[in-house]
Amino acid sequence: MINLPKLRTVPMPAPDAHPAAVYLARLSPGSRPTMRAALDAIAGVLTNGRHSAESLPWPQLRYQHTQAVREKLAEGHSPATVNKMLCALRGVLKECWRLNLMTAEAYQRAADLKAVRGERILRGRALGAGEITALFSACAADRSDAGARDAAILAVLYPAGLRRSEAAQLRREDYDPETGALVVRTGKGNKERIVYLSNGSLDAMNDWIAVRGEDAGPLFWRSRKGGRVMSGAGVTAQAIWRAVEKRRIEAGVRPFSPHDLRRTVIGDLLDAGADISIVQQLAGHANVTTTQRYDRRPEQAKQKAASLLHVPYVSRRK
Repeated sequence: MINLPKLRTVPMPAPDAHPAAVYLARLSPGSRPTMRAALDAIAGVLTNGRHSAESLPWPQLRYQHTQAVREKLAEGHSPATVNKMLCALRGVLKECWRLNLMTAEAYQRAADLKAVRGERILRGRALGAGEITALFSACAADRSDAGARDAAILAVLYPAGLRRSEAAQLRREDYDPETGALVVRTGKGNKERIVYLSNGSLDAMNDWIAVRGEDAGPLFWRSRKGGRVMSGAGVTAQAIWRAVEKRRIEAGVRPFSPHDLRRTVIGDLLDAGADISIVQQLAGHANVTTTQRYDRRPEQAKQKAASLLHVPYVSRRK
């Protein structure tokens, strides 16, 4: 527990005036769980787990509290994770000021936190072309409705590069089977964008539409045992994770996360020579520097450079 001026227990305002609730409400649905978890973690750090985002008296926070939180978080998390959590903290503090729960000076001082510097190797992994082929083959081998659905899900996670939360929120009316255009309305930061399906991804989606039908509503439906889908009942992000994991096991592919499909397509596009600003738009990244983190070309250049050196050692196994 951080040794700081004690935070007084005060009655919490109604949800429409609660700074944390107001902050979370203005985020996209896909971002809320992450930022809620960040706020809970911050509240726990400040109070040794006695408070959550809902019960912490946010307007009482001052610079000494927020700076101590920054230092504590930096001890156990990557710079990117800490900066994301500090973004949530600043957002709640701004709502405290907007709701007249904190003076402008108190807000500015408490929110005056430098970003944590440093870089980490990107977690996860890129999938090889053979692994991608095996995943789609596993779906094709399943002649049930769920097989067609899961192939279409893979088609928006890999070629289109959607986050699974974005894929779960897609609706039939967002997709144009003639052009392959897919409108992503629930992107990170509440930003809409258009991605395009082509070649095999377009075929996979249109095969699913032939099973699903043209009715408006969620694009992807839940499945029952036996591979039958539930008409009109949309999937969740967790259900998409389970579908991908099922196909991974069937395909005999070593473990990966749905987000690894996204990092794979970004890297593949850059390897193929696509303009990085276009890839940034397709990925829905707010900043091109985020897209650059997925660029595998610098690593390939380093590997090639390393091979230019001759090391005078002969293996004992030869």
